[in-house]
Amino acid sequence: MLGNFSYYNPTKLYFGDESLKFLKDELKSYGPVVLLNYGSGSVKRNGIYDMVVAILREAGKTIVENPGVMTNPTLEKLHEGVNIARENKVDLILAIGGGSVCDYSKAVAASTYYEGDYWEQFWLKQQNPDEDQRILPVGCILTMAGTGSEMNAGTVITDAEHTFKVGHVFDSRLMPKFSILNPRYTMTVPDNQMKAGIYDIMNHIMEQYFSDFDDNTSDYIAEGLMRSVIHSSRIAVKNPQDYEARSNIMWTATWALNTLIGLGKKEDWMVHMIGHSVGAWTHAPHGYALASVSMAYYKRAMQPGLPKFVRFAKNVWNISGKDMTDEQIATAGLQALREWMQEIGLPLTISALGATEEMIPGITETTVVYPAGYLNLSKEDITEILRESL
Repeated sequence: MLGNFSYYNPTKLYFGDESLKFLKDELKSYGPVVLLNYGSGSVKRNGIYDMVVAILREAGKTIVENPGVMTNPTLEKLHEGVNIARENKVDLILAIGGGSVCDYSKAVAASTYYEGDYWEQFWLKQQNPDEDQRILPVGCILTMAGTGSEMNAGTVITDAEHTFKVGHVFDSRLMPKFSILNPRYTMTVPDNQMKAGIYDIMNHIMEQYFSDFDDNTSDYIAEGLMRSVIHSSRIAVKNPQDYEARSNIMWTATWALNTLIGLGKKEDWMVHMIGHSVGAWTHAPHGYALASVSMAYYKRAMQPGLPKFVRFAKNVWNISGKDMTDEQIATAGLQALREWMQEIGLPLTISALGATEEMIPGITETTVVYPAGYLNLSKEDITEILRESL
């Protein structure tokens, strides 16, 4: 390993089918007013909402509700949450849902006590709150595996008016104080959300893996995580109620993006940057947007990153490489990735998500571009990738 780093992760995790029982003990550390953020209502239909509310009431908490947090949370919804938190003098934000609700809750936590334009400061300028600014604590009760938001400081917000989706990774103060991970809760989401989450996990790992050429322990961990999600995804797609597969997917999702496997490395998040823009224009699930542009991107990155793509083929996909050139091995690895994506039912084109040729200039314009991984892309390169992905 050639990089220099420090590592700190303050999030406390409770994992397993009895993990919710620990919520009561966690609540003792926080004041009386709890802001409950959740999505469109599935948590009410599947009974999770009722269980959480019962625990909150038993703990004597005042519950303030903020339902309707959507996939790709909007700036307008962020304003709404901030106003609710301010008006009710909230002591704790509790997110019930997937990555979007967790992301959104951290965004509200950062913004509630910021006196200026938090959208401009935190997302457009990519700044963190001042050291003396109050930040609300966040807890997550996860119902979907994919984003890793339960153990990181990342947030993604969409300015729907300008079709602009922006992520910002805050400092460790914005990491959830605790997260509750019950794999059974992930069985309540529709199959398309499960599949989108699976690819989000895989791509989180690849974004950190496809950079540098040194012998890095982080890459060995990443390869194991990728093999795990590939194996478990095949089981879960055939039998979504398989607890072991769903628990492994959920645990892999957490470790894919809690900062561990990026240590000592450069990272490449350009599939995410392009995917964010595709998602803003098509409203597709995040993992689907990533899948739709991945093959075109990685084909372009393969040549400058050839040694790592050869390693990917051999160590992740078990391609022997006998009597093959390095380029043939790397190509076979990408073909194995493509076949797995098809096998589990992921979209491989942006047109499958509703994108058209006419949208490409707008998607290109709203894609954030920066040097990363093995490529330094221009806006013209983004346009070519999008056209190859149609």
